[in-house]
Amino acid sequence: MITLSQAATNEIRRLKTKHQQQQARLRLGAKPGGCADLYYTLEFDDAVRASDRVYDTQGITVVVDEASIKYLTNLTLDYSEDLMGGGFRFYNPNAIETCGCGNSFRVKA
Repeated sequence: MITLSQAATNEIRRLKTKHQQQQARLRLGAKPGGCADLYYTLEFDDAVRASDRVYDTQGITVVVDEASIKYLTNLTLDYSEDLMGGGFRFYNPNAIETCGCGNSFRVKA
């Protein structure tokens, strides 16, 4: 399951409207790289593959590819703003280490 905070939900809706992608789904993923082994990906996508996991949370359809689901199960996505600007924050119970940037993580081997 993937959880979105209310702030993340509001920001996703705002971005979908801004980019005129009202029907697009939020695609979350994990790719090799970054300073802690893996990094998060976040994008809008119109397509859903047969192997994707699809979640509906707070009216937002979230899609996770089959390879990423083992890294993102029970992830909570938040959004916050600070003096440096706004950004999505990933709270991942599967991560045993997170880089200072917050976008790169490591899981048990």
